[in-house]
Amino acid sequence: MLFKADLLAKVLSGQKTQTRRLGPKQFTVGSIQPVSSGYTKPAGYIKILKKYRQPLCCISEKEAKKEGFNSIDEFRQAWIQINGNYNPDLVVTVYEFQLIKKEKSC
Repeated sequence: MLFKADLLAKVLSGQKTQTRRLGPKQFTVGSIQPVSSGYTKPAGYIKILKKYRQPLCCISEKEAKKEGFNSIDEFRQAWIQINGNYNPDLVVTVYEFQLIKKEKSC
């Protein structure tokens, strides 16, 4: 699973345990996924714990924190920076995950 470098750091520190993705991705609950900031060697591995669909406008403060942000507004601004715009009615796939292995860096 690809993350921007700053978000990958939050995944690897355990601060980010949830992500929202466009479209119904093929990651399944229970699967182990490599995480990286590009098409490079994985920086670690996560286990998908939960998967569901949700409109962007339904994110809670608690979920924004699981996304690695301090507030819903901070999440919204990051979404715009990554995806170009924010449509509150857009239905996205939400993944809750747990870091299970962090690769050693050289």
